[in-house]
Amino acid sequence: MSGVVASTERAGIAKSAVLRRLPLLLVGAAFLGVLLAMPHTGPLFAWAFPGTIPPVYDRGSFVALAASHLAIVGIAVGAATFCGGAAAIVVTRSWGASAAPPVQLITSVGQSFPPAAVLAVLVPMVGFGAVPTVLALFAYGLLPITENMEAGLRAVPAPVKEAAAAMGFSAWRTLLLVELPLAWPQAFSGILTAIVVSLGTATIGSTVGALTLGTPIIDGLVTNKPGFVLQGALPLAMLAVLKELAFARPRR
Repeated sequence: MSGVVASTERAGIAKSAVLRRLPLLLVGAAFLGVLLAMPHTGPLFAWAFPGTIPPVYDRGSFVALAASHLAIVGIAVGAATFCGGAAAIVVTRSWGASAAPPVQLITSVGQSFPPAAVLAVLVPMVGFGAVPTVLALFAYGLLPITENMEAGLRAVPAPVKEAAAAMGFSAWRTLLLVELPLAWPQAFSGILTAIVVSLGTATIGSTVGALTLGTPIIDGLVTNKPGFVLQGALPLAMLAVLKELAFARPRR
């Protein structure tokens, strides 16, 4: 009898988990469907916006634009996580405490200027394309990642680290096996913040030649094709909903 009850409880838990993920799965499927269907909506946009030739953005597939958008964000946030995490580890060690002020200054610089200004400064140095966008997103992601990682490491109780040392753990082993796992929830919060901000900010990278979901919008604004603007705005709006559904539970 107890086995039947346990099996029923497990089935209920599994069903509840599926129901919680259902909105995310539905929006994700709709997002992919829009990307795949967009090239076939020519008649609809030709009717809605007569005189626009071509009626649908055709300089690249929407799937490729979305993949490039996500890749730019992934590379920037990944690099910011590595560098920001390393900086947080250094400033929380006794031998690296003196580096805290310059680290704080450097990580704050990226947040001091609007994204468009950062791109304007980077383009003459590195050229057009994805590179200045990645660098701008990297600079924007450093502050939340570094601050949250540092806060998480400083919140590890001293008795826990002392117990690890008493068990014979070296300083680096204590960091890897004790401090980082305990600091991870706080650090992950900073990473999520960087991802959420970068997914939206990456759109303006299209102004300097990066391929993102903002590319049809910029092209439509430049060439006075409102249909292109709508075609870029729709998947971007769905991506915004998707990221909220994906990251709402981890933030809680």
